Amino acid sequence: MQSSFLKNPQKILLTDLDDTLTTHGKLTAEAYQGLWDLYLANIAVIPVTGRPAGYCELIARWWPVSAVIGENGAFYFWMKNDRMYRWYHPEAHAFHTNKKRFALIEKEVLKQFPRAQVASDQFCRLFDLAIDFAEDVNPPLGLTEAEQIKKIFEQQGAHAKVSSIHVNGWFGSYTKLDTSLKLLEDLWQIDSSQARETVYFVGDSANDAPMFGFFKKSFGVANIRPFLKNMTHSPSQILKHASGEGFVELCRMLLARP
Repeated sequence: MQSSFLKNPQKILLTDLDDTLTTHGKLTAEAYQGLWDLYLANIAVIPVTGRPAGYCELIARWWPVSAVIGENGAFYFWMKNDRMYRWYHPEAHAFHTNKKRFALIEKEVLKQFPRAQVASDQFCRLFDLAIDFAEDVNPPLGLTEAEQIKKIFEQQGAHAKVSSIHVNGWFGSYTKLDTSLKLLEDLWQIDSSQARETVYFVGDSANDAPMFGFFKKSFGVANIRPFLKNMTHSPSQILKHASGEGFVELCRMLLARP
């Protein structure tokens, strides 16, 4: 079996990756089994992430997911009938077309925050620049510094979001939410009003706030608590467990519900 696309899923779950599905940078056996348990129960899972196209190619091919959204909404990939399909947002401008602008941002970020660094997965990216403040940076920079890095992107006319590990910046007005709704309409003919009521979402950080605000069935893993005071929208429910354990907790809830 190569394709894991579910044509008529019983439920649909959109999930963040880092620190939602993973725990301390690792995909645990229990969390990966959770993906398989959902797939075998006809529940479609779509990771929604700031991670790069290179990661998403592997996820779409190898994981039991119906599709994957990457680089904060720049694209989605999915496997169907053993063939890879890719959709790119029309406003996603290739990294090389903005290379000089990104270079200015990188220079200014590293000048102001010498311990920050370009994310190790940058070579896999098609559309954005990722600054690592808490993945390989040890000790990590704090959220205050991450927000200041975000402002540097914005001063140069870029859109930017802070995740639990990276500040991602890009040129184009797309978002994770926009592309999630596009995917749901394209792949399952689910319009935005239906999606709001029926689709599940789980995340862990402030950059998930628009998703929490839109989807009524939204969940936060327990490690979201430090972000809540600075978020415009909070999840409908906070799970008891953090990171991958929280994801497994949600999997069990979805499997138990009719």
